[in-house]
Amino acid sequence: MEIGITVAVIIGVIMLGVLVIHRLNAQRDERITAFRYSDTQSGPGGRGTKPKWWRPTGGSSDASGRREHRDGPTG
Repeated sequence: MEIGITVAVIIGVIMLGVLVIHRLNAQRDERITAFRYSDTQSGPGGRGTKPKWWRPTGGSSDASGRREHRDGPTG
């Protein structure tokens, strides 16, 4: 009798887990469907413009300064 109840509880918990996972997948699919990936692709190759929130991190825009640093000290 106790074994039957234990088996029934385990099966019930497994069914509940399957139901929760199924609902989470359905919600995820709805979110993916609602998001339009093609909006960010402006031309061939799929590279769009930088988002409005993107800002340069600062630093020098001079590439030669970085090259000297990368090559090490000269002399």
